Amino acid sequence: MKTRLSVNVNAVAVLRNRRDLPWPSVTGLARIALETGAKGITVHPRPDERHIRGQDVRDLADLIRSDFTGKELCLEGYPDNRFLALCEEARPDQVLFVPDDPSQQTSDHGWDFEANDGLLRRSVDVIKNSGMKVSLFVNPEPDQPAKAAAVGADRIEVYTGPYGACYADDALAVTRLAEVAATANAAKEAGLGVNAGHDLTPENLPALMKEVPFIREVSIGHGFIAEALIYGFEETVRRFQRAMSEL
Repeated sequence: MKTRLSVNVNAVAVLRNRRDLPWPSVTGLARIALETGAKGITVHPRPDERHIRGQDVRDLADLIRSDFTGKELCLEGYPDNRFLALCEEARPDQVLFVPDDPSQQTSDHGWDFEANDGLLRRSVDVIKNSGMKVSLFVNPEPDQPAKAAAVGADRIEVYTGPYGACYADDALAVTRLAEVAATANAAKEAGLGVNAGHDLTPENLPALMKEVPFIREVSIGHGFIAEALIYGFEETVRRFQRAMSEL
């Protein structure tokens, strides 16, 4: 199975929201990414709409349904009633539950499954009963995937932030990559699909792909936009695709 690239366009919305103007266009740049070869778009509509807004979610869902059959929209968020209702309205292909406090800058840790068992079971049931796939954000710890499977998840997304943070420490990167790989293998053994995301770049993706070639999807936002400021959206999609296929 070839790993899919899902482009997170939250940062596009951050830039747009600095002014009361419709540009840069979230859907316009998502279209470029999809036309160039990205297999999906990921967004995190936070309660304060500091980047992605509810209308962006609706517009992206319409874009993919009308123009990009076979490609996917992933909605990421904390499973409160507001988020669950938006998911049921937009009906994305995949829903990623993250344990974010509304004030967090970004998703930076996986679920505490023991403390959130009831919430996760109820929320997973809501989404799966509506015909959508559910992924849960987990720390790179091999005991976590079994807990995700126990509450009904279809997939996990391994938090790769600790691995991505080792850009200046090759020895530590080897250790952090081994943790990601062990977690991914545990998820595979538990019958779960495996996604990965956070601080992935064209430089650190090849090693990840070599160690975990069965990753279904990588979701890339900050690193993608940083590259796109230099190379543009089209060439950045190609750069990440080359990195994902390099062994």
